[in-house]
Amino acid sequence: MLIRRAPDIRASEITDEALYIDRRRFISRAGVGLAALGTLGASRTLEACDDSAQGDDKLTPYEDVTTYNNYYEFGTDKDEPAKNAHTLRPRPWSIAIEGHVKKPAVYAIEDFLKPHKLEERVYRMRCVEAWSMVIPWLGFPLADLIKRVEPTSKARYVELTTLHDPQRMPGQRRPVLNWPYTEGLRLDEAMHPLTILVAGLYGKVLPNQNGAPLRLVVPWKYGFKGVKSIVKIRFVETQPRTAWNDAAPDEYGFYANVNPDVDHPRWSQAKERRIGEFRRRATLPFNGYADQVAGLYAGMDLRKFF
Repeated sequence: MLIRRAPDIRASEITDEALYIDRRRFISRAGVGLAALGTLGASRTLEACDDSAQGDDKLTPYEDVTTYNNYYEFGTDKDEPAKNAHTLRPRPWSIAIEGHVKKPAVYAIEDFLKPHKLEERVYRMRCVEAWSMVIPWLGFPLADLIKRVEPTSKARYVELTTLHDPQRMPGQRRPVLNWPYTEGLRLDEAMHPLTILVAGLYGKVLPNQNGAPLRLVVPWKYGFKGVKSIVKIRFVETQPRTAWNDAAPDEYGFYANVNPDVDHPRWSQAKERRIGEFRRRATLPFNGYADQVAGLYAGMDLRKFF
C-alpha cells in the first residue's frame, strides 16, 4: 500500500468517517489485520483494537486533526504547524535509549519499530486550552519498549526529548520554551497499557505536524504531555524537567492529569469544546479514563500534584 504524506493527500481522498468506522468494525469482527504501513520500513501488522473512547464519541475529521495543532517548534498559532512542518525530515531518523537500562542503544527508526506490532487505538485527547479531539492513532504500548530495554532498579522515571534543529524547526529560533522540548512520566505511568508511542493516525503515516516519525500519547493527560518527533528516551532516577513545567510552573504541573476541578490560572477546565462541535461538554476526570488510571494516584493530592 502506498502511503503519502498529508500535504500530498487531497481532502476528497480522505476516507469518510462513517466508512472508516464501518471498516474498523468489520476488521475487529473478522480478526483481520490492517495493511502494513509501507513507509515505516519492515512489514508489521496494524490491528484494530477495541475502542478506548466512549461509544458516542465521533472521530474528529482527519483534516481537523492535521491542521489544528499545538507544535510550537513550527509556530504558536494552531494553523502554523501544518504550514511550516514540511521542513522536518523524518527519514533518516534515530532514537537513543539511555540511562538506567541494561540495553542502551541508538536505533534507526525502522529498527526501533521492527519488533513492535502497531495497533489502532481510538483515544479522546484533551488540550489544556479547553478543546478536545477523538483520534484513531496507530501505535504500540510504551511498556513493550520498556520491557525490551530492561530498566534497572534505579529507573523511576522516563524522560522523552524532541529533536532540536532550529534550521528545520523555525519555532526553536525563538525562546518561547527552553529547547529542546522534554517531557516525563513516572515509570508506572509509562508502563500503563493506555500509554502508547505513535507512528500513524487514521491508517496513515504520522504527518509531520502531528509529530512524525514518533510521538507519545497519554490519553488521560493534557495534550502538552504528548512529546513529538522523539529522538531520545532516557530512564532516570529523579523527576525530569519538562518543557511547560519549566516555562510556567504555576500553570503546568509535572503530572498534567485532566482534572476539571483544577482550573488553569487563566481559564476554567470544567468544560471543553470538541473540535467540529458547537456545544461545550463537561470535562471528565482523567479525560474519562478514571476507571483505568485513577489507582496510579491513590493517596495523592491532585490539586497539589497537578
